[in-house]
Amino acid sequence: MPGVQSRRMPPFSHCAEVILMASPYRALLGTAIPLFLTSITGTIGSIVGLYVLSHHSTATLAAFAVAMAVLTPVSSTVTGAVRGLVPFVAPYRSHPADAAPILRDARWLTLCIGTAGAVAVAAIPWITRLTGVSDDVINQLGTLPWLLALYVLVFAANSGTRAMLISLGRSRQVLWSGLVATGADIVLTVMLVPVMGVEGAGVALVAASASSAVVTHLALRSVPGLGVRSLWPGHPRPAEVLRLARVSIPMAGTVLMKFGVLAVVTYAAASGGTTAAAAHALLNSMVGFLFLIAFSLAQASVPEIARAASTTEVRSINRAALNLGLAGGACGAIVLLGFGDPLFRLFSPDDGVRALALSLVPLLIAAVLADSGGAVMGFSLTGLKRSGWNVTSFALSYGLLAAAAYPATYLCGLPGLWGMIVLSNTLLAVLQGAGFWLFSRRISVETEPERARTKS
Repeated sequence: MPGVQSRRMPPFSHCAEVILMASPYRALLGTAIPLFLTSITGTIGSIVGLYVLSHHSTATLAAFAVAMAVLTPVSSTVTGAVRGLVPFVAPYRSHPADAAPILRDARWLTLCIGTAGAVAVAAIPWITRLTGVSDDVINQLGTLPWLLALYVLVFAANSGTRAMLISLGRSRQVLWSGLVATGADIVLTVMLVPVMGVEGAGVALVAASASSAVVTHLALRSVPGLGVRSLWPGHPRPAEVLRLARVSIPMAGTVLMKFGVLAVVTYAAASGGTTAAAAHALLNSMVGFLFLIAFSLAQASVPEIARAASTTEVRSINRAALNLGLAGGACGAIVLLGFGDPLFRLFSPDDGVRALALSLVPLLIAAVLADSGGAVMGFSLTGLKRSGWNVTSFALSYGLLAAAAYPATYLCGLPGLWGMIVLSNTLLAVLQGAGFWLFSRRISVETEPERARTKS
């Protein structure tokens, strides 16, 4: 109309750009994307390693698989434990030099955790013998358990340094260390496995982890204020190390519980027959990829929540991580719904297995979305230094899943089992969400000055 100025609505792309670039979305994406890419590169290295081992000999692959059955939960537990260091270091992002004493305390904790893990891995021959593995496979291990024990020690130290870099907003350096590790692992595996067998894979893992540790250490020393400070453990401060452990050890406990219960779920699926077991394996392989985006965002939320100065800010960060995580999971779900059959065909030529897996894709998507929400809430609790609530939540939800896995499979087959997985993941997300809502209402008075300082 004449004399009336029309108001033009901004294009959708502009609105999306404004939302994504606004805090806390930008901060979360800036940390999560390098972590996501680091995980992808690690997966590629693992696939190449398995390919080389499988083409060496069946006995070599069997020995490596037996060792990985122990190493994987141990290394995952170590990783879970060191994530508990992040909320203690993150408040000093603006003043890294002041974090030096905490970094030294963290070194002591990672040394203790790594030593415990190394002892467990060194005992692989005895553990496998107790579980009924044949002597032929055990004899193929050679010095691999000792190499993997050394790997765990280096891995623990490196994981602690990575956690410190993430805390201080240096996740891109973590990506570089991951690329170096993957490159070294692939090159050395291809070179050494044909000559040394499974022990060559162990040497490759140790060398790759050591090269990554050098990169992360140099990156940490390059942080302003830390280059002139000693970061060696020095004289231990038991009270301070214990303060870190109160957050870190519960994180390790949740990882152990999850591995244990998921093993029960796998055995329950196998009790339904070969087709059900294979379909369950296919669905699990998809879960890992769909969950990775939310998991990266959940990790990225920890330092941001630890630095937040108010309940409103803490909840805003949590909401942004939840929105981005669920959006990433939804995008993956759309791809799976549209291209599920071609994707499953890559993993199994069996029509019956693929048909069963495809029929359960809706339950898989529901399980992943619930798990994504639970991961964001769980890591948010870690950012508030309340990871003890995670242990209780995991015990209740995964305890239910462990108790109901076999009855559900017996009564309703694989659909019943995956229905229980959805229920368990949903219960976990609700419990952790309730804990986050409760604890975010009363951010510790003692930490408020420290949080406020990081904003100056």
